[in-house]
Amino acid sequence: MKRIVPVAFASTVLLLSCHQAPDVTAEEPGLPMVFRDEFDDGAEHWSPTDEDAWKVLEMDGNRVYSLYKKHSDYQPPHRSPHNISLVKDIYIGDFVLTTKVRSTHDDYVHRDVCLFFGYQDPAHFYYVHLGKKTDEHANQIFIVDDQPRTKISMTTTPGTNWDDQWHDVKIVRSVDDGTIEIYFDDMTKPVMTAMDTTFTWGRVGVGSFDDTGDWDDLTLRGVRVDKPSR
Repeated sequence: MKRIVPVAFASTVLLLSCHQAPDVTAEEPGLPMVFRDEFDDGAEHWSPTDEDAWKVLEMDGNRVYSLYKKHSDYQPPHRSPHNISLVKDIYIGDFVLTTKVRSTHDDYVHRDVCLFFGYQDPAHFYYVHLGKKTDEHANQIFIVDDQPRTKISMTTTPGTNWDDQWHDVKIVRSVDDGTIEIYFDDMTKPVMTAMDTTFTWGRVGVGSFDDTGDWDDLTLRGVRVDKPSR
Protein backbone atom coordinates (compact mmCIF):
# COMPACT_ATOMS: atom_id res chain seq x y z
CA MET A 1 0.00 0.00 0.00
CA LYS A 2 1.36 3.41 -0.97
CA ARG A 3 0.75 5.55 2.08
CA ILE A 4 2.50 8.90 2.12
CA VAL A 5 4.63 10.26 -0.70
CA PRO A 6 5.92 13.86 -0.71
CA VAL A 7 5.07 15.39 -4.06
CA ALA A 8 5.83 19.04 -3.38
CA PHE A 9 7.64 20.92 -0.66
CA ALA A 10 8.40 24.57 -0.10
CA SER A 11 9.16 26.67 2.94
CA THR A 12 5.47 27.26 3.50
CA VAL A 13 3.64 24.44 1.74
CA LEU A 14 3.57 20.70 2.25
CA LEU A 15 1.56 18.42 -0.03
CA LEU A 16 1.29 14.68 0.63
CA SER A 17 -0.58 11.93 -1.15
CA CYS A 18 -2.19 8.68 -0.06
CA HIS A 19 -3.82 6.40 -2.63
CA GLN A 20 -5.34 4.05 -0.08
CA ALA A 21 -6.72 5.28 3.21
CA PRO A 22 -4.83 4.12 6.33
CA ASP A 23 -6.94 2.73 9.15
CA VAL A 24 -7.24 5.88 11.27
CA THR A 25 -10.07 8.22 12.22
CA ALA A 26 -10.17 11.98 12.65
CA GLU A 27 -10.24 11.66 16.43
CA GLU A 28 -6.86 9.93 16.50
CA PRO A 29 -3.77 12.13 16.84
CA GLY A 30 -1.84 10.10 14.26
CA LEU A 31 -3.45 11.56 11.13
CA PRO A 32 -0.69 12.33 8.61
CA MET A 33 0.06 15.86 7.45
CA VAL A 34 -1.46 16.47 4.02
CA PHE A 35 -1.13 20.21 3.44
CA ARG A 36 0.30 23.25 5.18
CA ASP A 37 0.40 26.86 4.00
CA GLU A 38 1.66 30.05 5.61
CA PHE A 39 1.38 31.99 2.31
CA ASP A 40 5.01 33.14 2.36
CA ASP A 41 5.33 32.01 -1.26
CA GLY A 42 1.95 33.31 -2.42
CA ALA A 43 -1.29 31.41 -3.03
CA GLU A 44 -0.43 29.16 -5.96
CA HIS A 45 -1.98 26.13 -4.22
CA TRP A 46 -5.40 27.80 -4.00
CA SER A 47 -8.32 28.00 -6.41
CA PRO A 48 -10.72 30.93 -5.74
CA THR A 49 -14.17 31.24 -7.25
CA ASP A 50 -13.31 34.88 -8.05
CA GLU A 51 -9.58 35.54 -8.45
CA ASP A 52 -10.11 39.30 -8.24
CA ALA A 53 -11.50 38.97 -4.69
CA TRP A 54 -8.31 37.45 -3.19
CA LYS A 55 -4.69 38.49 -2.77
CA VAL A 56 -1.68 37.82 -0.56
CA LEU A 57 -0.92 40.76 1.73
CA GLU A 58 2.23 41.55 3.65
CA MET A 59 1.42 42.59 7.19
CA ASP A 60 4.02 43.33 9.88
CA GLY A 61 6.58 41.22 8.06
CA ASN A 62 4.13 38.34 7.61
CA ARG A 63 2.10 37.30 4.58
CA VAL A 64 -1.58 36.39 4.81
CA TYR A 65 -4.26 35.28 2.36
CA SER A 66 -6.80 38.08 2.15
CA LEU A 67 -10.38 38.00 0.93
CA TYR A 68 -10.57 41.76 0.43
CA LYS A 69 -13.44 42.14 -2.02
CA LYS A 70 -16.91 41.79 -0.54
CA HIS A 71 -18.97 41.72 -3.71
CA SER A 72 -17.75 38.69 -5.63
CA ASP A 73 -18.60 38.09 -9.28
CA TYR A 74 -19.19 34.40 -8.51
CA GLN A 75 -22.84 33.32 -8.50
CA PRO A 76 -23.43 29.84 -7.02
CA PRO A 77 -26.11 27.58 -8.53
CA HIS A 78 -27.98 27.52 -5.19
CA ARG A 79 -28.22 29.92 -2.25
CA SER A 80 -24.80 29.53 -0.59
CA PRO A 81 -21.61 31.56 0.01
CA HIS A 82 -20.26 33.81 -2.74
CA ASN A 83 -16.60 33.97 -1.71
CA ILE A 84 -14.74 30.63 -1.72
CA SER A 85 -11.12 29.61 -2.20
CA LEU A 86 -10.30 25.89 -2.22
CA VAL A 87 -7.04 24.00 -1.82
CA LYS A 88 -6.13 22.64 -5.24
CA ASP A 89 -6.12 18.95 -6.13
CA ILE A 90 -6.53 17.51 -2.63
CA TYR A 91 -9.51 15.27 -1.83
CA ILE A 92 -9.80 14.25 1.80
CA GLY A 93 -11.90 11.88 3.90
CA ASP A 94 -11.32 12.08 7.65
CA PHE A 95 -9.42 15.22 8.56
CA VAL A 96 -8.46 17.83 11.12
CA LEU A 97 -8.05 21.35 9.77
CA THR A 98 -6.64 24.24 11.80
CA THR A 99 -6.13 27.85 10.74
CA LYS A 100 -5.95 31.42 11.92
CA VAL A 101 -8.55 33.93 10.73
CA ARG A 102 -9.39 37.57 11.21
CA SER A 103 -12.69 39.14 10.16
CA THR A 104 -12.02 42.47 8.42
CA HIS A 105 -15.62 43.50 7.78
CA ASP A 106 -17.49 46.23 9.63
CA ASP A 107 -19.48 44.90 12.55
CA TYR A 108 -23.10 43.82 11.99
CA VAL A 109 -25.31 40.90 13.01
CA HIS A 110 -24.24 38.56 10.17
CA ARG A 111 -20.54 39.47 10.12
CA ASP A 112 -18.98 36.17 9.12
CA VAL A 113 -16.25 33.95 7.80
CA CYS A 114 -16.83 30.47 6.38
CA LEU A 115 -14.84 27.26 6.02
CA PHE A 116 -15.68 24.64 3.40
CA PHE A 117 -15.20 20.88 3.38
CA GLY A 118 -16.53 17.81 1.61
CA TYR A 119 -16.57 20.10 -1.45
CA GLN A 120 -17.29 18.02 -4.56
CA ASP A 121 -18.65 20.69 -6.90
CA PRO A 122 -20.51 24.04 -6.60
CA ALA A 123 -23.77 22.24 -5.77
CA HIS A 124 -22.46 19.64 -3.30
CA PHE A 125 -20.49 20.53 -0.17
CA TYR A 126 -20.55 21.38 3.53
CA TYR A 127 -19.61 24.67 5.13
CA VAL A 128 -19.56 26.26 8.54
CA HIS A 129 -20.77 29.84 8.87
CA LEU A 130 -19.15 31.59 11.82
CA GLY A 131 -21.56 34.49 12.18
CA LYS A 132 -21.86 37.28 14.72
CA LYS A 133 -25.40 36.38 15.79
CA THR A 134 -27.05 32.98 15.49
CA ASP A 135 -30.24 32.37 13.56
CA GLU A 136 -31.44 29.71 11.11
CA HIS A 137 -29.07 31.04 8.45
CA ALA A 138 -26.11 32.22 10.52
CA ASN A 139 -23.54 30.67 12.88
CA GLN A 140 -24.46 27.15 11.84
CA ILE A 141 -23.10 24.16 9.93
CA PHE A 142 -24.76 23.77 6.52
CA ILE A 143 -25.01 21.32 3.67
CA VAL A 144 -25.51 22.28 0.03
CA ASP A 145 -26.91 19.21 -1.72
CA ASP A 146 -28.19 20.40 -5.10
CA GLN A 147 -30.51 22.82 -3.33
CA PRO A 148 -30.19 25.98 -1.18
CA ARG A 149 -28.07 25.55 1.94
CA THR A 150 -29.73 23.63 4.75
CA LYS A 151 -28.77 23.79 8.42
CA ILE A 152 -27.49 20.52 9.88
CA SER A 153 -26.11 21.82 13.19
CA MET A 154 -27.13 19.87 16.27
CA THR A 155 -25.47 22.37 18.63
CA THR A 156 -24.15 25.91 18.25
CA THR A 157 -23.62 29.08 20.30
CA PRO A 158 -25.48 32.42 20.51
CA GLY A 159 -22.93 33.78 18.04
CA THR A 160 -19.28 34.21 17.12
CA ASN A 161 -18.09 37.34 18.88
CA TRP A 162 -16.04 38.89 16.10
CA ASP A 163 -13.58 41.68 16.78
CA ASP A 164 -10.60 42.85 14.73
CA GLN A 165 -8.14 40.33 16.20
CA TRP A 166 -6.83 36.98 14.95
CA HIS A 167 -8.64 33.83 16.10
CA ASP A 168 -7.94 30.09 15.92
CA VAL A 169 -10.41 27.75 14.20
CA LYS A 170 -10.42 23.96 13.96
CA ILE A 171 -12.64 21.46 12.10
CA VAL A 172 -12.68 17.76 12.99
CA ARG A 173 -14.40 15.43 10.52
CA SER A 174 -14.98 11.65 10.75
CA VAL A 175 -16.77 10.26 7.71
CA ASP A 176 -17.74 6.83 9.11
CA ASP A 177 -20.13 8.19 11.74
CA GLY A 178 -20.60 11.61 10.12
CA THR A 179 -19.13 13.60 13.01
CA ILE A 180 -18.42 17.28 12.40
CA GLU A 181 -16.95 19.43 15.18
CA ILE A 182 -16.09 23.12 14.96
CA TYR A 183 -13.74 24.81 17.46
CA PHE A 184 -13.14 28.54 17.92
CA ASP A 185 -10.21 29.73 20.07
CA ASP A 186 -10.83 27.04 22.71
CA MET A 187 -9.47 23.90 21.06
CA THR A 188 -10.84 21.60 23.78
CA LYS A 189 -14.59 22.21 23.41
CA PRO A 190 -16.51 22.47 20.11
CA VAL A 191 -18.70 25.51 19.52
CA MET A 192 -20.77 23.64 16.91
CA THR A 193 -21.48 19.99 16.16
CA ALA A 194 -23.29 18.07 13.45
CA MET A 195 -23.61 14.50 12.22
CA ASP A 196 -24.08 13.81 8.52
CA THR A 197 -22.75 11.14 6.16
CA THR A 198 -23.91 12.57 2.81
CA PHE A 199 -20.42 13.55 1.61
CA THR A 200 -17.56 11.28 2.61
CA TRP A 201 -14.86 13.03 0.56
CA GLY A 202 -14.10 16.38 -0.94
CA ARG A 203 -11.91 19.48 -0.98
CA VAL A 204 -11.46 22.02 1.80
CA GLY A 205 -11.36 25.80 1.64
CA VAL A 206 -11.93 29.17 3.25
CA GLY A 207 -13.99 32.27 2.53
CA SER A 208 -17.14 34.10 3.54
CA PHE A 209 -20.79 34.28 2.62
CA ASP A 210 -20.45 37.90 1.50
CA ASP A 211 -17.93 39.58 3.83
CA THR A 212 -14.13 39.95 4.01
CA GLY A 213 -11.36 38.36 6.10
CA ASP A 214 -7.71 37.33 6.33
CA TRP A 215 -6.32 33.79 6.71
CA ASP A 216 -2.97 32.39 7.80
CA ASP A 217 -1.19 29.26 9.10
CA LEU A 218 -3.55 26.65 7.65
CA THR A 219 -2.75 23.01 8.42
CA LEU A 220 -4.62 19.97 7.11
CA ARG A 221 -4.08 16.49 8.57
CA GLY A 222 -6.11 13.59 7.30
CA VAL A 223 -6.74 10.72 4.93
CA ARG A 224 -6.13 11.73 1.35
CA VAL A 225 -8.25 9.83 -1.18
CA ASP A 226 -8.59 9.62 -4.94
CA LYS A 227 -11.53 11.51 -6.39
CA PRO A 228 -14.20 8.90 -7.18
CA SER A 229 -15.20 8.62 -10.82
CA ARG A 230 -18.86 9.31 -11.57
